[in-house]
Amino acid sequence: MKHIGPHVSASGGVENAPLAAAQLNANAFALFTKNQRQWTSPPLTEKSITQFRENCKAAGITPDFILPHDSYLINLGQPDDSKLPQSRAAFLDEMQRCEQLGLTMLNFHPGSHLKLMSVEACLDRIAESINLTLAQTSGVTAVIENTAGQGSNVGFSFEHLAHIIRKVDDKTRVGICIDTCHTYSAGYDLKTAQGYEATWREFDEIVGLKYLRAIHLNDTKKELGSRVDRHDSIGKGLLGMEFFERIMKDARFDHIPFILETPDETLWAEEVALLQDLSR
Repeated sequence: MKHIGPHVSASGGVENAPLAAAQLNANAFALFTKNQRQWTSPPLTEKSITQFRENCKAAGITPDFILPHDSYLINLGQPDDSKLPQSRAAFLDEMQRCEQLGLTMLNFHPGSHLKLMSVEACLDRIAESINLTLAQTSGVTAVIENTAGQGSNVGFSFEHLAHIIRKVDDKTRVGICIDTCHTYSAGYDLKTAQGYEATWREFDEIVGLKYLRAIHLNDTKKELGSRVDRHDSIGKGLLGMEFFERIMKDARFDHIPFILETPDETLWAEEVALLQDLSR
């Protein structure tokens, strides 16, 4: 059985996110626990926390299949020493919000060197940021999302992900989210049957499938190796329906959330139903 759902809105309060997921017949979902385009937000209220937990229970969605995403402003590899503390403080706040909500994962983009430091130094700084945050929290796994490699973003190669994990002290609380659009744009051929198997084999050899905690399931508008991040709706982009049929039948991924970040939310209910059908 696959657990599938989109990144839903938490407008009006985090407690509304599981309600939105339930309306789509989703059995997984993602959300922002605060405004993703602001550095600070009001703390969660006890009322919102209690209602969120109750609504998740009513929807039948457990924390293992809920993947909160942190703010887009955060850069844990920030090369400017004067700006880095702001990102680290915001990331800690995000992790603490997950703790309050009873969630077990926080998904985040690793960071960017902004062409002001080496890739290796940036990766080391990201790992250091993770270590500092894990030391101040408990119960929440830091889930690194691979990137398309656009601009100066790191994390587009499996070697980058493995480098960060190597430098994280508590390896029980670090994991990976693979975004299928990003992966293809970064140059890993998930589309063909041969390329699909080769990609997962390479991921297992370099990073380790045991670290895979979630998948962002998106089609792509950009060609293989383009290093451009442009999501498309399921089956409407370059990955095509055969890829989605293949991954929905892949039993290796039965126990992790599949999160849709597809651009047309009017298709979400249809996409969830289609993917569930393909997984049977």
